[in-house]
Amino acid sequence: MKHIAIPAALVAVLVAGVFAAEPVSRREAARLQAKIERINQHKAARGKAAARTPITETEVNSYLRYELSDRMPDGVKDPWVSLLDEGRVSGKATVDLARVGQSRTSGGMLDPFNYLTGALPVAVNGVLRTRNGTGTFSLESASVSGIPVPTWMLQEIVSHYSKSESAPKGVSIEKPFLLPSGIREIQLAKGQAIVVQ
Repeated sequence: MKHIAIPAALVAVLVAGVFAAEPVSRREAARLQAKIERINQHKAARGKAAARTPITETEVNSYLRYELSDRMPDGVKDPWVSLLDEGRVSGKATVDLARVGQSRTSGGMLDPFNYLTGALPVAVNGVLRTRNGTGTFSLESASVSGIPVPTWMLQEIVSHYSKSESAPKGVSIEKPFLLPSGIREIQLAKGQAIVVQ
């Protein structure tokens, strides 16, 4: 199964919304696909005035369900993210944590991953900040099945599911990342994001 490119996938997920006012649909997914194509075309058209592309929660949630679901890593299902005030984002997904535990070498009776089996809901809250083509995500809280977990546990989950040829150890959740397609910043407000190139 092909993994989504990170951090581009992370950016796509973080500009989504979990409790969209309208239900997700293939039409909304197609609308976002057209916007992505425009964003990519603007990148190639250097020297033009800055472009601002608004993206709604419904569009991105629809895109996640209808366009990206078959490209998610095996073991990750139904990702959703909600935009809150002042750049804060909240996301969740159902994640097979048994795979994470099986891949760990630490093991031992006290390893909490030994007790997390099957697919469980993982929720994350934090702040996305972007500027000058770079983004950072500051984690505020994380939980598994509603039980708070420390940052290191979330990092283990993210590392496991974000491994790729270009990132053999996976992605660090708090490490700055470059925004794709010549994006300078992503302005977040409740329920929507504006991509600025």
